[in-house]
Amino acid sequence: MRRRSRRAARLGLVALSLLALGLAPLQVSAAPKDAPLGHFKQLVVIYEENHSFDNLYGNWGPVSGQHVVGRSDADAAHTLQIAQDGSTYSCLRQLDVNLTAPSPLTVTCGPESVTLGDGTVVTYSSHFANAPFNIDTYIPATATTCPDRDHLFSFPNGILNGQGLPGGCTRDLVHRFYHEQYQLNGGEQNRYITGSDANGTTMGYYDTTKLPIYEYLHANGAPKYVLLDHFFQAAFGGSYLNHQYFVAASAPLFPGGTHAVLDTAGFARNNFPLYRSTFATVDGNVTQACGLPTTRPGLACGDYSVNTVLPWYQPTGAFAAKMPVIDDTTTPMTIGDTLSDAGVNWAYYAGGWDNAAGNVGGRGWTNGNGPTCGDPNSAPATADGAGNPGGYPYCPDKSFQQHHQPLAYYARYIPGAPGRSHLQDEQDFLHAVAAGSLPQVSFVKPVGVENEHPGYASEPNGSDHLVDLIQAIENGPQAGNTLIVVTYDEFGGQWDHVSPPGMGTAGAHDLFGPGTRIPAIVIGRSLTKSAVDHTVYDTTSIMRTIEQQYGLPPVASRDAVVNGLGAAIAAGRP
Repeated sequence: MRRRSRRAARLGLVALSLLALGLAPLQVSAAPKDAPLGHFKQLVVIYEENHSFDNLYGNWGPVSGQHVVGRSDADAAHTLQIAQDGSTYSCLRQLDVNLTAPSPLTVTCGPESVTLGDGTVVTYSSHFANAPFNIDTYIPATATTCPDRDHLFSFPNGILNGQGLPGGCTRDLVHRFYHEQYQLNGGEQNRYITGSDANGTTMGYYDTTKLPIYEYLHANGAPKYVLLDHFFQAAFGGSYLNHQYFVAASAPLFPGGTHAVLDTAGFARNNFPLYRSTFATVDGNVTQACGLPTTRPGLACGDYSVNTVLPWYQPTGAFAAKMPVIDDTTTPMTIGDTLSDAGVNWAYYAGGWDNAAGNVGGRGWTNGNGPTCGDPNSAPATADGAGNPGGYPYCPDKSFQQHHQPLAYYARYIPGAPGRSHLQDEQDFLHAVAAGSLPQVSFVKPVGVENEHPGYASEPNGSDHLVDLIQAIENGPQAGNTLIVVTYDEFGGQWDHVSPPGMGTAGAHDLFGPGTRIPAIVIGRSLTKSAVDHTVYDTTSIMRTIEQQYGLPPVASRDAVVNGLGAAIAAGRP
């Protein structure tokens, strides 16, 4: 299982030493008798990055004799990818350098010529026909194709094997709000290639049975699990918006943002490798403006922030616009707000939080006593939106993603606010696990290099880290009454064949989503049976479950109507 034994041993030593420190268990309120968690007293949600269901779990196979809807169920109509003019590709044009290199690949498809929207003709040959392909065959876990922390975004088409670090990294793939809607094509699932900057990489998949989590869950003594094969990302697009839906079930307003301007097909880009628009578009960070001649009907409009923007205060960065603080002080707008108002214990644990937030001396702090950031994996932060200078003690890991900290955008959690104490480091999570002092609700977000994100993170290395977190919980004193939910923020630009709700699948939906199907699994030491649940869920189903468990009001329209995870939990305890 690759590096897991070494890392698990390290975590075990950390856990023992932390347990020796001692920490009094938190006083928790009782859950309603008929709530969905049943006897489970702690809920832990581990939120990974950027994979579709078919990309990662597509060949999971039967569970306890129950069929899992995977790639083998995909029909041609939802698999064969089409060009901008509607014709069917013969070949998958590849841009990742490890899928185009002469050796060991040989050309077996093409040449093929494709005419784009402005009349440009693109001609190419490829090793890959128009079908899903196994990434492991060409970029295995042993491939040295990963960037170092100083060059995480320096290789848009990947690093040639032999020139990077181990881990089998692929290139990143575009995953943005209007792009994904174009790719989904009303539920046909057949424009992932045309609407991507990565083209054929969108059709890649991993051998599910070789993933560390699959190996772990099928080993002797493993906990039981329930696989959710109709779980969709809550919102179209990327990490920022789906993290907002993760905690708030809605897109925040950003009146000062840059409006998208869409072409006649609803696309927000002029010059992708297999797409050209004759209309001048803008790939903005907020939705298209309403009521203009260019406004495309049937697509969201207004001042909703849908593509990456950053928090106003630290931890923040300079790679995107900073959004003014969202005022949730009088009206609860997040699940954190409603949990706190009800007296339910909770925390959002992020890998690298202490370094990024300047929590000198915290359990995750690694940057010394200053006056400069002492950890070579860290870099001094830039100034925040209020003009406060960055630098020490704000020393985020070079792979820390500020837009993965959704609560940091809200007034209750800015520096100095009482709610800030709920935002903690992943090391605080491991301490609580070992001490048997987990809060009732825990959200866990690994740091960038450990979260499985294509491009800057290794899938197998990130999956190893995921298993380490699960093992820490299952080996801890609260394992028997702790339920783990593992899911991913969004599809990462990867194809999936199952149409989302509103596009062929029944279920709650609106102009913001849900989008592509993503992996989701429920794990518990005291589940009595592994099973499959075909219920339609999206990311806000996690919020709904928490609300049902503790009698909390919904914070938005979506979490008010989606299914909670009660059916999945019940499937594991028949």
